[in-house]
Parts: sequence; C-alpha cells; structure tokens
Amino acid sequence: MNPEIFDAIAQIEKEKGIPSEYMKEKIVQALTTAYRRDNAGVSDNIFVEMDEERKEVRMYLQKVVVEEVENPTFELTVEKAREYSPGADVGDTVHIGIPTKDFGRIAAQTAKQVIIQGIREAERGMIYEEYSSREHEVLTAQVIRPDPRTGGAIVELTNKGETVEAVLPSGEQVRDEMLNPGDRVKVYVIEVRRTNRGPQMLLSRTHPGLLRRLFELEVPEIADGTVEIRSIAREAGQRSKIAVWSNDGEVDPIGACIGVRRSRINAVTGELGGEKIDVVRFSEETDEFIAQALAPASVLRVDLIDTKSCRVVVPDDQLSLAIGKEGQNARLAAKLTGFKIDIKPESRADAV
Repeated sequence: MNPEIFDAIAQIEKEKGIPSEYMKEKIVQALTTAYRRDNAGVSDNIFVEMDEERKEVRMYLQKVVVEEVENPTFELTVEKAREYSPGADVGDTVHIGIPTKDFGRIAAQTAKQVIIQGIREAERGMIYEEYSSREHEVLTAQVIRPDPRTGGAIVELTNKGETVEAVLPSGEQVRDEMLNPGDRVKVYVIEVRRTNRGPQMLLSRTHPGLLRRLFELEVPEIADGTVEIRSIAREAGQRSKIAVWSNDGEVDPIGACIGVRRSRINAVTGELGGEKIDVVRFSEETDEFIAQALAPASVLRVDLIDTKSCRVVVPDDQLSLAIGKEGQNARLAAKLTGFKIDIKPESRADAV
C-alpha cells in the first residue's frame, strides 16, 4: 500500500464525484474481506487504518495478552506480546501489524473486486439520485442501437459529461416513427426505479407529459405561469388536443401557444414527427368547453345529460368534421373534457 492509492481516491472523487470517505470505507472493507478469506477464524479483531496525512494504509490484528493461550487467533502470551509492545502485561490489548506482502493472489483479487464493486455501487447511487430528481421532465437522448429484447431502442443520456444508457420500449415509441442510431430525440422521464443492476429509467415518446413539457420549453408564457395547460388528450404520432387558459386578460393563450407564423407550435410538432396539435380555449363553463374541444368543427349547442355525458348538435355539413377520421376528433374531445359526447346533426337533433 503506497501513496498512489490516496492519489487514486482523489482522482475518483474529482472525475466521478464519488466522496473520498466512501471509497476509503470500501477499501477498508476490501482489505478486511481479503485477509479473512485467507485466514480462517479471524473475525472482528482485524482493523485497517488509512492515514490521510502520511498517505499510509496500516492493517493489524488485536490480541489480548493472557498467561496461557487458549485461542491463538485472539490471544497471545506476555512473552510474545512484548515483542510488539515492550511494556505489555496480562489483560492488555496488543496491535500486531500485518505486512501487505502476506496477501495471496486470490486475496488481492478479492480486494480489487470489492473496491470495483464499491465504485459501481456509488456510481449507480449517484445516477439514481441525479435522474430520479428529473422524473416528469424532458431530456434529450441519442439513439445508440435497437434493443432486441424489448423491440425498442437503446438510448444514451448525457448529464454533466457523464453518459448513461436507458431503454425506450417499443410501447413508448410513436407509431411508425423510425429511430436510427445517431438520432437525437426528446424523451419524457416517466419514472426512475432503483434495481440491483442499477437505476432503471422508464422513458416515453408517447406520454402526454412530453407534450406539456415541450410547450413549456417553447412558450415563455406557459413557463412563467401566465398561460396554463389545463388538459391534454393525445394519440401519439397522429393528433393531440390541448386546452389552455390565460391568467392575464390581455394575453391570448391560443395565440401564445401558436406563435408568430406558427413558429412555436411548429417547433413542438417538429419534435413529434409532425403530430397535428389542436390548441383550444379552456372554459369553466362546461358546455362552452365541450364546444371548444370539438374544434375545428362548429357547434350549435351542447345539452348536458349528467355530470359525465352530453349531446352535441352540429350543422349537418359539420358532422364528419366533428367526428373526425375514424372518430378521432370526437374521441380526443371526450378525453380532453372527461365527457362522453353524443354528436348529432342539426336535422336529427330531436331524434331519440
């Protein structure tokens, strides 16, 4: 054991951010484990000291001085004890230094593995702490390769110069979206779990939260709270609706989200592969909100049936627009408002 070990600890702390005290603890554990492996019977009477000032590692056994030895692992005679401590007497505890050359090849390898494992555990813990604090945020990921196990993609996240791999499952990818190695995409961190193999991140490109965060990044009025996103309905890769509200009567929430020449909303749709986004005005008046949610169709009236269902009447020529292709517009409006919506053309408004 020489000063280089302390230099290595300092370098690990600087480059990886692993506290030096943590690494010293792991090294002490490693040396203790290694010695016990090659010396049966040794238990809690082995000690390791790391002297930072002198850059020395010392290892020793503690033995009690007795008149007659019954257990040589923990005891020694007065005569033997005075070889290490001239004034030793019965009942005293003597520290017996252990030369590091006494370590065998297997013991040294064991110590090395414990130290490596300690570094890995610390790194995993740091990664978990870093990314668990970023749940429900949007990060930029680089696609590395396909993941044959899940059918998704292995991606790489970079933070403070450190990279970590994660899986973007096929079920969280936008339908028909082709991701190739080298592509950089925005991902939403749904959850970070602590596992025996290190932190496991659940990423998504389909979660409504991704849409919310992208608008927060592109629209300053949303970021500062002037404009609020009250509700989101999304069919990833195809079409979404967001309901917005302004806390400032002079700020148009729809205009703020769309931007000059559609610059803001185009930036969001560009990140989502061209996904169509309808921005509608939220209203505390339920019937008005439902009418807004069915945009771009015009609505003649909304009849509330109960707290979760309603009947909507639209002009005859607006029926197909209100329902949408394969019912998509009506389906998204229902998700956005939380209401079951029955759409009727004006000519059949009174039909049962």
